[in-house]
Parts: sequence; structure tokens; C-alpha cells
Amino acid sequence: MPEPFTTLTAIAAPLDMPNVDTDQIMPARFMRRPRDERYVAYGFHDLRFTPEGATRPDFILNQPPFHQAGILVASRNFGVGSSREAAVYALLAMGYRAVVAESFGDIFFSNALKNGLLPVKLPESTVNALRDAVAAAPGATIRVDLQRQILTGPDGTEHGFTVPPFARDCLLRGLDEIGLTLTLADRITAFETSRAPLAAG
Repeated sequence: MPEPFTTLTAIAAPLDMPNVDTDQIMPARFMRRPRDERYVAYGFHDLRFTPEGATRPDFILNQPPFHQAGILVASRNFGVGSSREAAVYALLAMGYRAVVAESFGDIFFSNALKNGLLPVKLPESTVNALRDAVAAAPGATIRVDLQRQILTGPDGTEHGFTVPPFARDCLLRGLDEIGLTLTLADRITAFETSRAPLAAG
């Protein structure tokens, strides 16, 4: 199960690329690999590394201090393309707990919420300003308060956002859908026990 998400203050990395698809986030050839410590290398693999495996120093997410970021400030239509949950796994393995963008692929948005990665939707002008701010001041932090649904930029400006109530509750409690079901185990057992005599009859 994911770690509870209440507040997050982290270095933010700018990714000024619209329409980043899930194959860019998690190339298909890695999809059969087990989810283990190697996942950190799969995220944005073909953007981060050359075909020979060398690190691309010009790619923004390879540059310090952005390589230690916990928040990604992306662009519009982040996570479009195929419905691969592994794209979320790769971002989490890289250390991201939140992605800020104007818009997201619908399935990616759902997969993120189910796996402890918070997608924050903000207006285009706000996202552009945040991305410019963190690009101009490497190491700048952003704070995300899920309880209040407030994102605070590097300059202290607060921006409200919304998350579907059910997903927000699960994130705050650190529960995925299976974990939430298990919290009801006693009630499920009681129901099954009460039904047993009826089934026997």
C-alpha cells in the first residue's frame, strides 16, 4: 500500500514538454520486468539515457538538483497514451509523489490516484508560472497540502486544487482499494457469518 499523503514539501523539477505519453514515461520494452529496485532507471529511460546507456546531461531531470526532485511540474496532457500502470510505478520509483500539470491522460490520472501519486491540476497560466519559477531557481521547493487542497509555490503564493473525495480519502489514509476493503474485513466476516444459515437452508 502507498504511504499516507498528507503534506509534501519537496524540490520541484520543471518538464516543459506537452503531450508526454506513457511510453515516454515507461518504455514498453520494460513492461515485463518485475517491479523492483531497477524501476528507478526505467522512468523516462530513453530521454535520460543514450542507446549505449550513458546519461544525457542535457536532459533536465538528470541535472542537479532536479534529479532529487519529489514534485514534477509538467505541461498539458501529461500521461496520455496507453493505459500502463507501470508509468506510475516508474515515477514513484524516481521519487516523485506529485505531478503538477494543466491536464492529464484520464487513465493515467486514475492510476496515479490509486497508487499514491498525486496529480494536481491547475490552470495553464499557473502551471507555466510554477515551471518557470523552479527552472529559474534550481532547488526551489513546492508544498502540497492534500488536507487543505492547497499548493504553495516557491514565492509563497497559494493555489487551490481539487481531488475526487474518495481518492483523496484513500491518499490521506495511505490505502489502495484492496487496503480499503481489508479495513472492512470484520464487517465482511460478520455478513458472511449471518448469511451462512440462509445458505445452509
